[in-house]
Amino acid sequence: METPKFKPVRRKLPSERKAITHKFSIGGHEGYITVGMYDDGQPGEIFLVMAKEGSAISGMMDSFATAISLALQYGVPLKVLIDKFSHVRFEPSGHTGNAEIRFAKSTVDYIFRWLASKYLTTEEQLQTGVHVMSRANLSGVDEASAPKADPDPLNDFKSMYALDDAPTCASCGSIMVRNGSCYKCINCGDTSGCS
Repeated sequence: METPKFKPVRRKLPSERKAITHKFSIGGHEGYITVGMYDDGQPGEIFLVMAKEGSAISGMMDSFATAISLALQYGVPLKVLIDKFSHVRFEPSGHTGNAEIRFAKSTVDYIFRWLASKYLTTEEQLQTGVHVMSRANLSGVDEASAPKADPDPLNDFKSMYALDDAPTCASCGSIMVRNGSCYKCINCGDTSGCS
């Protein structure tokens, strides 16, 4: 007996739709994210604008946004995409000026953690590394019970990279993190001599 074949169905957005545009800066590199939404408020497309029009980074980000938009329209849950693409490391990376995402490991990391801050529940946001501000949010948690943001933005960076004593990686130059009594590079996997 032959198994029925699964055929994905694309849920196109209406011709006229609501959208939100967000300007961001990662280590001095600016860009814009625009999210087009279905009538129920869920995202169905994203547009990314970075660098000069026609540049390699602009073309890659535009193509990436188109692929993510198609994935959303064919039913890939946003949480799955956020789990896959948040915390991806490459340049440009750095401080963002966004209190919810203080340090981005890459443009892709920032985009998906920003999407998490807008469309996921508070618990899911915390798992993704979004600093939930004291506000009412999508999950219905009231302000009094929402986790408070750390008043010192450097604490997050210090704990992530153990800046007090961590050396830089001899292979790639990234700041290493403590791994037992040694250090390990999160970027390339090298260690400081321990096995």
